[in-house]
Amino acid sequence: MKAAKWIILGAVALFSFIGIMALLKKKSGSELAERKEPLKKEAILSVPAAKPGTGESFTRPTVIKGAVVNPPPLTRPVYSSKEDFPHIDRIFQLFNTEGSKLPVVETLTYSSTVPWLKGRPAWIADYAAYYTTSRHFIARSLNGKPDYTTQKVMEESKFNVFRKDKKIEFHLLVDVMRCKMGFYYVDLDTNERVLLKTYSVGLGRIDPSKPSGTLTPLGRYKLGNRVAIYQPGMMGFYQDQKVEMIRVFGTRWIPLEPVDESVLESKGYGLQGAPWMREGASLTEKKEVVGAYDSDGCIRLNANDIEEIFSIVLTKPTWVEIVKDFHGATLPGIEVATPSR
Repeated sequence: MKAAKWIILGAVALFSFIGIMALLKKKSGSELAERKEPLKKEAILSVPAAKPGTGESFTRPTVIKGAVVNPPPLTRPVYSSKEDFPHIDRIFQLFNTEGSKLPVVETLTYSSTVPWLKGRPAWIADYAAYYTTSRHFIARSLNGKPDYTTQKVMEESKFNVFRKDKKIEFHLLVDVMRCKMGFYYVDLDTNERVLLKTYSVGLGRIDPSKPSGTLTPLGRYKLGNRVAIYQPGMMGFYQDQKVEMIRVFGTRWIPLEPVDESVLESKGYGLQGAPWMREGASLTEKKEVVGAYDSDGCIRLNANDIEEIFSIVLTKPTWVEIVKDFHGATLPGIEVATPSR
């Protein structure tokens, strides 16, 4: 009887031990699976990102086998769409010879005989000088498209010029946080400010030590007169090296001249086109640098945009204000959607 009792107790103990071991093995396997699952999905570990407008660099994690390694700076802006820069494009109203146009321009009909020039026929260059309007501007209006060089004209040809009785200035507002730029004109007689167009721009590389958070300096500037037009094959010196200039500055260059004492040391910056890459005989514009933080501090635009701005601002005072956030900008005049005539 005693032997049978001990046999029963031993069997119960053995089965209990087997059950416990099976349960522990199952739990251990489950925990291992849970540990492996994030690696399988390459889940991004939590890394705090700087808030836009704080002056800190924006960061995102790099995932390598499920781990975050050396978070790099973002090269593109991060912001809420609700906070975006106002978008508009009414540039065509400067160049239209038929239909809607802005009150700061007027349409002329070409004549080689004009009362303000004696002794010889008047050419496009004469109209440009008399109406303080660039030949590039007149050419685009004359051609009805973004052609800034063809100036073939005949009697009865129509084109736009800036009105002589209007005193205007241009203002460019650069929003560093959004990589956006607003292009305004201000009618100094009516004190009206009109947003002509919003552009995407490329700015300086991220640098948290700078007030702007990038290599592009904040402050107020005036566009300088030492402008340049670059075409394929034109050579020059950049950083003591002879280079094809279009590969550095794109097709246009307009220098920025500091007007605030706090940014007087910020010389050498400017508005320029996106650089072009050469592959054999062909050139390709690097459009991806526009809308990104990639330059040494200059403001980059696509070729079409910088050529457009260049044609308009050449003959008028033009101011540039670079701010972190356009909400904090102070611009002259009262902004209107419909300017008075």
